[in-house]
Amino acid sequence: MAGALGAYDDPYAPAYETYGAYEAYGNRPEAPREPYEAALPRQTGRVANEGAPGEVARAVASGRGSRRRKVRYAERPDSSVRRLLPQALVVAFLAGGTSAFVANDKAIELTVDGKPRTLHTFADDVTELLAQEGVAVGEHDVVAPAPGTALASGDEVAVHYGRPVRLTLDGHRREVWTTAHTVQGALDQLGVRAEGAYMSVSRSQPIGRAGLVLDVRTERSVTIMADGRARTVRTNAATVREAVEEAGVTLRGEDTTSVPGDSFPRDGQTVTVLRVTGSEEVREEPIPFETERRNDPTLFKGTEVVEQTGQPGLRRDTYALRTVNGVRQKPRRTDSDVVREPRRQIVRVGTKPLPPSVHGADGLNWHGLAACESGGRPDAVDPSGTYGGLYQFDTHTWHSLGGSGRPQDATAEEQTFRAKKLYVRRGASPWPHCGTRLHG
Repeated sequence: MAGALGAYDDPYAPAYETYGAYEAYGNRPEAPREPYEAALPRQTGRVANEGAPGEVARAVASGRGSRRRKVRYAERPDSSVRRLLPQALVVAFLAGGTSAFVANDKAIELTVDGKPRTLHTFADDVTELLAQEGVAVGEHDVVAPAPGTALASGDEVAVHYGRPVRLTLDGHRREVWTTAHTVQGALDQLGVRAEGAYMSVSRSQPIGRAGLVLDVRTERSVTIMADGRARTVRTNAATVREAVEEAGVTLRGEDTTSVPGDSFPRDGQTVTVLRVTGSEEVREEPIPFETERRNDPTLFKGTEVVEQTGQPGLRRDTYALRTVNGVRQKPRRTDSDVVREPRRQIVRVGTKPLPPSVHGADGLNWHGLAACESGGRPDAVDPSGTYGGLYQFDTHTWHSLGGSGRPQDATAEEQTFRAKKLYVRRGASPWPHCGTRLHG
């Protein structure tokens, strides 16, 4: 019987409602039996398939079977629950899913570069929303609230694209970024004081995504000192020269300013106008020559002979003479031309050792002879220019004795040596007036 009853554990068995009726009436003497009896053939047919014929009938006929029926069939109402449970779960799942679907849907107002639109999204945060909508942002763009911020229905998200502005402000050039759509908005964002300023484009000029070039010159106070007067002007001039003109000062000829005329005038700056008058002066100046010294082994040591006389060159210089505000300035050389190149001087320097003596002439009073002839001066020259040196040699005699150049250019030692050689040849006759001093 246990096997037969176990066959009805299938929740889809068609007789579960009949066994429920039995549970309601079978345990009471007055309970009608027709419902059970009417259902029995259907149950018997299913039980027969399980291989236990007649067991249910015998259980019903006996009193013992009454208790067993109560124990076994009291559980059959769970079969209806089991049948309904999958359907209930499906309904509950659909109902819960709908609620979750509605709860995750968010109404968001998304404004991209000033263009708003309302949309529905399941995105959890700003980053996910922008990705879903294909909105790319760069390092100069502004997103509010910040990427990664959680979203709730009714939130507003704004994307402001950055725009490059190549700004020249009072002479200083730089590139800045702005999310403003107009020049005025950009000036406000950058904190630029625009009252009275010069601007290269209109303040209402739109700024596209590609940006624009903007030159702004704010109003400044500049003082111009000219001709003994000070003039202060409010200006947005681009150069000092323009500010001077706005002050009513005219520059003439070589007039200039204390700062470069093309420089940018700063607020509070003082510019002095310099009245300049000028002229030119040409001067000729000598160019010194160089001296080259060459060793000559044919000359005695200490002897120097000028082989080539040096000659200075000539340079012609042009100077600018300026008077600034009545004060003469230092001349400034503006041009230089070489009229004549200098000629180098060449000097031969003796390296030959002097002989210790001249036989037959040593021991004479050569000092006395020199004192008489030249006053003891090696470079002495007579008034006619014919004789020179300690012993007043003429050039022909000097060369015949082995000397070179002029005798007065040789050293005292060489002159004395040549004089001794002359004495050996001719005695004291070359010195008719002072020759007696040799023996005195």
